[in-house]
Amino acid sequence: MREPVIVTSATTEELNADVRAAIVHVCRTAHQEDDFLHLFSYIPSGGIHVLAYRAQELVGHAVVTTRWLQPEGLPLLRTAYVDAVATLTPYQGQGIGRKLMSHLASVIADFEIACLETDRVSFYMQLGWEEWRGPLAGRKGTELLPTPDQKGIMILRLARTPPLDLDRLLVIEYDGRIW
Repeated sequence: MREPVIVTSATTEELNADVRAAIVHVCRTAHQEDDFLHLFSYIPSGGIHVLAYRAQELVGHAVVTTRWLQPEGLPLLRTAYVDAVATLTPYQGQGIGRKLMSHLASVIADFEIACLETDRVSFYMQLGWEEWRGPLAGRKGTELLPTPDQKGIMILRLARTPPLDLDRLLVIEYDGRIW
């Protein structure tokens, strides 16, 4: 019998060097991207990591950091921005990503909205996420930086999300990157 998958969460500051190395391994292996070697230099303090374990092995990961979105006509919204979602290849297709994202949704209740960028739109739609249909842009200071070629920006409505029109402009505050 297979070991059950246990999903937990921890802040960036609570992660020791071994767990950080395991997270980098999962992300790098799942995405075949060496840029994940620098993952922890990109994550600001206060990140919330969702971790999926089978026995003692880390098999899945996602992280939430605070960013700021502004749908046209609304104030800035405190946003749970989701990054580094990954499941080790041998464990894909076993519901681990669903468990990760379900647990993630339970730890972001104090945010006003959740957002992520993906090329797996249909996966997230099955979990209640919605693809933003309107124009997208970043804001750096007072400068608006349109991103007309950006695809796969998705939002998850939370208890505190105001009414949204997914066809209007959505702006994200620049934090060293746009999306």
